[in-house]
Order: sequence, then structure tokens, then C-alpha cells
Amino acid sequence: MTEGDIYRRGVGALLLNDQNLVFVAQRIDTPGAWQMPQGGIDEGEDPRETVMRELIEEIGTDNAEIVAETLDWLVYDLPDELRNTVWDGKYRGQKQKWFALRFLGNDSDIDLDADDHPEFDTWKWVPMDQLTYLIVPFKRSLYDNIVREFSHLAAKTS
Repeated sequence: MTEGDIYRRGVGALLLNDQNLVFVAQRIDTPGAWQMPQGGIDEGEDPRETVMRELIEEIGTDNAEIVAETLDWLVYDLPDELRNTVWDGKYRGQKQKWFALRFLGNDSDIDLDADDHPEFDTWKWVPMDQLTYLIVPFKRSLYDNIVREFSHLAAKTS
């Protein structure tokens, strides 16, 4: 197995509303664990297609436009206690392409129960600088990188 094979390929979405706040949702399986939408890339799927599909599956709408993407793929490792249970122990962690998207809809468009297997039970909009405090500790470095690359998109304009 090559190093590339030990990481599950995926995407993530930093979704900004018209007030430059970021969408986060709390995982059903881990109360208190908040994250941005993310998911795995299907065989033959383009990462841009994947991020839009994941928005529909996880928040019930893809009423958004991609405004930026990370320069590189970002990687995180699962902690040892999760490595053998998540994804049947097949991967060490994830290698993700992250996209910043501008939300074009209304809050009423968001439906966490749109998919047959919802991942989240509640959601909110937060300032970008709060993201790393909400995420599980093993993803903090990843979120620091995301914020660093996309912080200019949430800058206040006068």
C-alpha cells in the first residue's frame, strides 16, 4: 500500500453566508463535535462535483457557488483509538481538497434530514475565527490551515 492509499480522498466545504459567517453542524454520533460539511470522493468523481453532492446529502441544498479552493490537498490522521473502527480500519486518515463556497440561499433551505442517513442534528453560523475551537482536537491543525487559506474571504468590508 502506498502512502497515498492510506488516506481516504475527500472534500470539505467552508460555506459562507452573506454576513461572512461559516456554517457548522453538530455530529449526531458525537454530541459536542461540530464540523463543516465534508465527505469522500466516489470513484471517477471530480472534487468539485463531490463538494456539491456532499452539500445536498448533508445539509439538503447546494444553493452555493465555489469561490476558492485550497492550493494543496490537506491531510489529517485519525487518533489511534479511532483508526481501527472508522472506515473499517482501512485508512490512517483523510486527504482532502477544501472549497470555500458562498451560500446563495436562505436558512430555511437547510435541511439536515434531507438524506436517509443524516450526519448532523443541529447547525449554526459562526465567525471563521471560532472554527478551530469547535472542531474535535485531532482536526484542529487541518482547520487552522483551512482558516489560513480562506480568512481573506470573511474579512470585514467597510
